[in-house]
Amino acid sequence: MDLGLSGKSALITGGSKGIGLACAKALAAEGVSVHLAARDLSRLEKAKSEVEGTVSVHPVDLRDSAALHALALACSDVDILVNNAGDIPGGTIESVDEDRWRHAWELKVFGYVNLTREIFAYMKARKAGVIVNIIGMAGENPSFEYICGSTANAGLAAFTKAMGKGSYEHGVRVLGIHPPSTRTDRILAVMKAAAKAKFGDETRYPELIGAGVFGRMIEPEQVGDTVAFLASPRAGALSGVVLNLGT
Repeated sequence: MDLGLSGKSALITGGSKGIGLACAKALAAEGVSVHLAARDLSRLEKAKSEVEGTVSVHPVDLRDSAALHALALACSDVDILVNNAGDIPGGTIESVDEDRWRHAWELKVFGYVNLTREIFAYMKARKAGVIVNIIGMAGENPSFEYICGSTANAGLAAFTKAMGKGSYEHGVRVLGIHPPSTRTDRILAVMKAAAKAKFGDETRYPELIGAGVFGRMIEPEQVGDTVAFLASPRAGALSGVVLNLGT
């Protein structure tokens, strides 16, 4: 299926691995030139070698406001923004202290909000663009053992819906995706922390698959393909919605 994306460009945060890399591959396969942003330059270079097409890399810490602004300026002409960077820890309110909580939200919550603010202004001026936020099913199925992530995801879902309702009249669509547990390195660390909080033993993390907030496991490519479709003209009537990829 031709999604009509050939010649477009996209900025993907957290693009060096996992879901971000899968999004890059899916979009590049449709003829999109991609900008990959992440903190680790070596991982970005490795990711670049795995994506077929035009790829630019941007080593940046999105917790740094000045660095985020510079990234937005360098990528001001992109047609698609995929907000994906995040490393929220698993654990209960007792095990995730204030410093870890704020550190996590600086990237996934304020990183999404601040980069959207910057890129939306450019898209609004052109009256065209799509922003896709990769959020997470914990926003729909909050968990005591993943309380920091559950709360962040619920907020980002509301942010996405609010943005998308108003952005459409300016020619910009804003959408979100709630993936369930996705087979990446990061989810393993989150599940181990949740298992330690729930059972007192991180090695029991497989017991969390298919239950509660973690739900069934899907592959990163399923998320990437969904992002490509939502960013395409074939989904041109959609804005202000969050698609659940799990139950």
